[in-house]
Amino acid sequence: MNVHYMTTRAKRYMITTITLWLMVVTASAFWNVRQADTSNLETYLENGRSLFNLIVTMREWNSQQGGIYLPVTNNIQPNPYLDVPNRDVTTTSGQELTLVNPAYMTRLIGELAATKDHVKFHITSSNPIRPLNAPADWEASALSAFEQTGKKEFFAYSGEGNSQVFRYMAPLYVQQSCLKCHEKQGYKLDEVRGGISISFPVNIQPHWAIIISHILIGLVVSGLVFFYGRKLDLTLQTMEELSNVDGLTGIRNRRYFDEALDREFSYCLRNNPPLSVAICDIDEFKAYNDAYGHQAGDDCLKRVAQALGEVPRRPGDLVARYGGEEFCIILPTTDAAGALLIGNLLKSKVEALQIPHKLNKVSPFVTISVGLATFHGDELNKIALINKADLALYQAKHSGKNIAILFDDFSDATTN
Repeated sequence: MNVHYMTTRAKRYMITTITLWLMVVTASAFWNVRQADTSNLETYLENGRSLFNLIVTMREWNSQQGGIYLPVTNNIQPNPYLDVPNRDVTTTSGQELTLVNPAYMTRLIGELAATKDHVKFHITSSNPIRPLNAPADWEASALSAFEQTGKKEFFAYSGEGNSQVFRYMAPLYVQQSCLKCHEKQGYKLDEVRGGISISFPVNIQPHWAIIISHILIGLVVSGLVFFYGRKLDLTLQTMEELSNVDGLTGIRNRRYFDEALDREFSYCLRNNPPLSVAICDIDEFKAYNDAYGHQAGDDCLKRVAQALGEVPRRPGDLVARYGGEEFCIILPTTDAAGALLIGNLLKSKVEALQIPHKLNKVSPFVTISVGLATFHGDELNKIALINKADLALYQAKHSGKNIAILFDDFSDATTN
């Protein structure tokens, strides 16, 4: 598999993994916040139900007793809306008592609770006997739902920010004991007569613990994925770099040369700039190995490769080992004259190394032959251009070696 493709895919996987992980963490944060809100709501709702049931129980007890008599005080005055016999009585000791029915008792308890726990009770009805029992807007909406749709309870938050009020309301149904006071209003058994609303403050706090913990988890895991993904990417990049380098000489290898020449040739086909290629071959290299050994031959290849790499100096120039003792050079935007000049510089650079070669017939030192070709526009592919350079190298080998020859379509080859 192409290593560059592997590094690209590794980066894509890393980005995709981090993105998916952050999406999962975000979804988890939203879910946990939602669960916390739901849990809080259930708690407030249960409190509202418990308070409502407690009030209803006390009202039933009061109703079962036919009401209770309490001393008349500044806080407990006779109920002007209670139209029953013996509402007010005086004991033999002169103590004035007044009858407190379930509705009046509910109001008294609500007033006391509001002063102590900030919990408000309000008994209300769409058709109240006492004007102050008229419903607020939200209570009227709840009563309408109770009466028209049979809804069993109503709850909602009111207010903004952290300090809000939780509102709960449930209906009261007409019972036999209720008809003493409410039959004349037209109520019948089991009808919705009204309701009791309960309001108490709640502290709505942002779920920072959940949010911050998820942010930290998201960042830590994303950082780890990025860290190890980056290490993997660097490893793959190193592998890619090594896959493009000749293991012996340290310069670019044949595979990298082929890919680079593909790019340069495609560019020439589109834009038609000059492009030249050189093929260099060490003269009598087999004889050199026979005379000095393969270890010396490897050292020779390394020194020649280093010398060749020092000649082309432009960023686009490329020197690569083509195979065995052959080296190839890509010279972008280089015409025939420039290519021939560089070919001779390559030849001179290697000869200047003065690597002894006692079996070389043209010099006591290691030399190279160079074949060059320049793109003229009639080459169909890079192979055609390489073949021309190879033909020029063949001619250089048969023209005495240690020479640079440029392929010419009209005169076969040009030497200098």
